[in-house]
Amino acid sequence: MKGGIWVWPTDPKMQRRTLRKVSRSPQLSTLLKAVAESSEGLSNPEVGQVLGNDSGWLAIWAIRQLLSLGFVTYKTDLFGEPSRYVITDLGKRAAAIISGQPTPKPEVSQATVPQQNPA
Repeated sequence: MKGGIWVWPTDPKMQRRTLRKVSRSPQLSTLLKAVAESSEGLSNPEVGQVLGNDSGWLAIWAIRQLLSLGFVTYKTDLFGEPSRYVITDLGKRAAAIISGQPTPKPEVSQATVPQQNPA
């Protein structure tokens, strides 16, 4: 736990190496899979339950790794619900690669869809 993976590299070879490191870490791969499967994301207590360890330091370490890589983001709720860690598009692709599933296509929002002229 001394070192960590703190930046998502731009080089494809280094990206594959980073994904191998994540897949070899039982905490990171387990947590990434759980966040990817959760429709609402995971709260802090749920992160601890997923890791199956009462070590808050281990949960902090794992979450910081996934946040710094850009695999998850922290979503706050202003109406009293717990804040949650939610998977990003990069995290979805990483989870699919690590689990051996087909890579999901990025979602296209209405703002990026080109308009067709009805002429």
